[in-house]
Amino acid sequence: MTKTDDRLIVPLDFPNALMGLEMAQKLGDEVGFYKIGLEMLMGGGLALARELIDEYGKRIFLDMKLFDIGNTIEGAVRNLRNYDLDFLTVHGDPYVVSAAAEGKGGSDLKVLAVTVLTSLDRADLDAAMIAPGEVQEIVLERAARAMEAGADGVIASPHEAAAIRALPEAAGKLIVTPGVRPTWADRNDQKRVMTPGEAIRAGADHIVVGRPITRADSPRQMAQAVLAELP
Repeated sequence: MTKTDDRLIVPLDFPNALMGLEMAQKLGDEVGFYKIGLEMLMGGGLALARELIDEYGKRIFLDMKLFDIGNTIEGAVRNLRNYDLDFLTVHGDPYVVSAAAEGKGGSDLKVLAVTVLTSLDRADLDAAMIAPGEVQEIVLERAARAMEAGADGVIASPHEAAAIRALPEAAGKLIVTPGVRPTWADRNDQKRVMTPGEAIRAGADHIVVGRPITRADSPRQMAQAVLAELP
């Protein structure tokens, strides 16, 4: 059997764990890495993560985007070590990242810092009273500070992947890119997108592709099509 290409991560953005498990079963051996986010967490996501790891041998990216005082972050991440997760997201503020790094201790869990959500552009940042400047400049600064604070990698648009990869702080770090859309897929609410192949060539280690796969008539076939675009 061909080894699963874990560069592709598929988000299980469904209302409940049963629907998420059904999608994973449809995708079968074609996909070995899944993202569980806030929607699924409210519908049994941690139980689903455990089942996918223990019963199906899948890898799990828990996309919680944690943000709180340092002590709370450290304690939450310490508790999450028990789930044998691969990736966990936190906001990229240095104190949050540092606390998460303390919480993960010597475990294999990778703490990934969120820079700027790929659904946001400069107008969105203005409305949120975020510091002025080009989106890419803000992403690069947040990425560098987060990695200095102990992040194992960052979440960023593929448009920033090459620039992040070039940062001195990025040596040995992971870059995971949502906002990836095959040429044949709708953009949906993503504003800064690239194709799967472009994202990997720009420096991404993993790409996150959801709706073009999970909302397709044949999710497995669409996953195969995305994987075929990877260099």
